Amino acid sequence: MAQAPIIYVLNGPNLNLLGTREPEVYGRDTLADIEAACRSHAKRRGLAIDFRQSNHEGELVDWVQEARTRAAGLIVNAAGYTTSSVALLDALLASGLPVIEVHLSNIFRRESFRQHSLISLAAKGVICGLGATGYLIALDAFARLLQTEKEA
Repeated sequence: MAQAPIIYVLNGPNLNLLGTREPEVYGRDTLADIEAACRSHAKRRGLAIDFRQSNHEGELVDWVQEARTRAAGLIVNAAGYTTSSVALLDALLASGLPVIEVHLSNIFRRESFRQHSLISLAAKGVICGLGATGYLIALDAFARLLQTEKEA
């Protein structure tokens, strides 16, 4: 039996506080809730996930570099690094992997400084404003993308 393709799901700073940090903006789901939903959904879609969170930019960059040889793609919620991390952008571009950027809130309905994403320059697609469901939609997109590549 073939091994399920691995999708890295990388989460940036302060996402460990989900469920308690500004629930009116980010929802009441904890990061553990999102991870459990992603694991279940990925399994149904024939995917495996490697789900991680860090408050440290360099650690996120290290994980992207690791994914180059282990993963079929990346789902990235860079959180506060979305607007500022050239290092993370460069790592995503160098990975050669498809990237889907996810944001729990609609960044375009927020403060102006949140409305420009450096990460989007490396992303095949961006999902924002749908809460935790955005991660599941990203997994659906990867399942379709990988199936299309297999058929080609």
